[in-house]
Amino acid sequence: MTAMFSLPRLALALTLTALAASASAATLTVVVEGAQGRQGAVRAAMFRDAAGWLKPDSAIRADIAALDSVSGASVTFVYPDLPAGRYALSVFHDANNDAKLGTNPAGIPVEPYGFSRDARGRFGPPAFDDAAIDVQGDQRVTIHLH
Repeated sequence: MTAMFSLPRLALALTLTALAASASAATLTVVVEGAQGRQGAVRAAMFRDAAGWLKPDSAIRADIAALDSVSGASVTFVYPDLPAGRYALSVFHDANNDAKLGTNPAGIPVEPYGFSRDARGRFGPPAFDDAAIDVQGDQRVTIHLH
């Protein structure tokens, strides 16, 4: 048996679905503190799960803020319309603007970097779960570069 929908009912159903989706969307504001100097840019990448954590092609958002265009001592990234869920961010001050985190021959970062929840790893980056933020509504977080 085929259900028949009238156009007004279908329009109402679509409107209610859109309202429900927007009601669960949140804005995440991320303030990055500790960039050294005004050269280069601060780069941020947002990840949704542990499987893609820190894999550049898995970032659901990648943003850049040129430091010469930012006033003040911090950089702010705003992520509107995020569905509720867990997210983790990785940021770094790309001082030489080469689009990658500079490291020494041993692989240790030489450019300032940080993660959401100011998570720190031992002998490498932190796990996704250590950096993950539960976003259920509008939220503001600060990440300090180290």
